[in-house]
Amino acid sequence: MAHAIRFYEHGGPEVLRWEKVGAGDAAELAPAADEVRLRQHAIGVNFIDIYQRSGLYPLPLPSGIGLEAAGVVEAVGSAVTEFKPGDRVAYADGPLVPVGGYAEVRNISARYLVKLPDAIDFNTGAAMMLRGLTAQYLLRRVHRVTAGDTILIHAAAGGVGLIVCQWAKALGATVIGTVSTAAKAAMAQAHGCDHALILPQENLVARVREITQGQGVAVVYDSIGKDTFTASLDCLRPLGVMACFGNSSGPPPPVDVRELAKRGSLFLTRPTLFTFIAQRNDLLAMADELFAMVTSGRVRIEINQTYALKDAALAHADLTARKTTGSTILLP
Repeated sequence: MAHAIRFYEHGGPEVLRWEKVGAGDAAELAPAADEVRLRQHAIGVNFIDIYQRSGLYPLPLPSGIGLEAAGVVEAVGSAVTEFKPGDRVAYADGPLVPVGGYAEVRNISARYLVKLPDAIDFNTGAAMMLRGLTAQYLLRRVHRVTAGDTILIHAAAGGVGLIVCQWAKALGATVIGTVSTAAKAAMAQAHGCDHALILPQENLVARVREITQGQGVAVVYDSIGKDTFTASLDCLRPLGVMACFGNSSGPPPPVDVRELAKRGSLFLTRPTLFTFIAQRNDLLAMADELFAMVTSGRVRIEINQTYALKDAALAHADLTARKTTGSTILLP
């Protein structure tokens, strides 16, 4: 009998429960017409999981949890033609479907799946989909980074941060990253970060202005939120782009849009991956570009924490406490 992680109330890591999937449960039923039944080999852990568990992004309860995994197709619904049993696949699914990535077996819409190249193992596939696709839309669509750009990426030693550092460097950009410790600074620099600033020890705005000779950066990619938001705006050059794609320190403060004008006609966006992959053609094109960067060796996916699926609560606690670097996965 399969197992899954579920929660019945919003709260801390302790609300997560390791449960058997009983007869008649959705994960035990044959897939619906547009679904596949997936035996999961590895599962990604992301900050959005914490937001959903805590209630910052509330889910209807009771709920499963987890938006990213890789595994093997066991069965397909009657309308599924793109996949067959035995296919290796990975996914980052959307917020409008039943959330349930923290599971040994699940049924999932084929619309969210992509075939995993043979050169990419399951652990890497699970660790790269949500973070890697996020890096793709940040670097190639929110602001299309080109050679000569100088960019700022917060949490540069995190899962998205390490991918952004490598990918931006491959595009010819100068990369400024922020981290919380000297060890994380060294890790970011080993992955393409030209200038790793340790916060709050260093003055972010002053150092960015120094590095850019007073010009500011073309774009800030900020997943921290409240603690870095205002300083991030002050790091931008005129017509620069502020992409606030997360809020690990809490939601950013309200914005008086006149402040964007005063700082140089800035652009502010709050993008989310699920908008960018809403059309399947976009998902496939983004995944192809991501897979090409990884299989070429230009981007390495660093899996620095591995937990048993049943220990998901510990993984959440460590991620919240900033004890992690790179990507974190759960193994069924």
